[in-house]
Amino acid sequence: MSSTPNPKTAIVTGASRGIGRAIALRLARDGYAVAVNYASRSQDADAVVAEIETAGGRAIALQADVSQAADCTRLFEQAEAALGPIDIVINNAGVIQPGTTMLADTDDALYERIFAINTRGTFHMLRLAATRLRQGGRIVNFSTSAIGLAMPGYAVYAGAKAAVETFTNIFAKEMRGRGISVMCVAPGPTATELFLDGKPAELVERLAKAAPLERLGTPEDIANTVAFLVGPEGKWVNGQTLRVNGGIV
Repeated sequence: MSSTPNPKTAIVTGASRGIGRAIALRLARDGYAVAVNYASRSQDADAVVAEIETAGGRAIALQADVSQAADCTRLFEQAEAALGPIDIVINNAGVIQPGTTMLADTDDALYERIFAINTRGTFHMLRLAATRLRQGGRIVNFSTSAIGLAMPGYAVYAGAKAAVETFTNIFAKEMRGRGISVMCVAPGPTATELFLDGKPAELVERLAKAAPLERLGTPEDIANTVAFLVGPEGKWVNGQTLRVNGGIV
């Protein structure tokens, strides 16, 4: 852990498990104080905090449903009160489209849930970051390589994430004069509980072989990319979407 007396502070949404958990742990290892956001898995979030603190880092678990504007405001306020001004926002919270639900078979409830968390949640956090993030801050949004793959059955999910990519490009320009960089990471198939749940072994194997590197991504693969983007070596990357997917097309 860094011994910096006043470490930078990061909010990581959806950080109780999977990619978000890996990002929280990596940023803490790099010396950031971390607000570990969760929607409902309090025990998992507490476990992430405990792991960070055991390693000598500083973290707090904060509940917030990013689809709710008031929750996002509270998340920022509580993170600032506990850890100090915010430097980094990682908009990782999201839900995936279950199975392969064709657009014609997608009901209103599923559509609303996917857009509420994946798109509106990112919007809420960006709107707050515009005024609450410190000069020189970094924002990393999350998209999906499903956009480029254009697989039948993922239209709503990919559509919600395509909006996030557009947010990223334009919001980076709107932050002119603040020294704030805005990036987007678009993972491919990644071995998380959320991704693997309900998928037959043969489908997982096929997806693992789809990339030239012939494996699924790991949460740590994605966390390493985020660490680069928010670290000193990534300071000239802005307004871009990085497809972190092992070369799958």
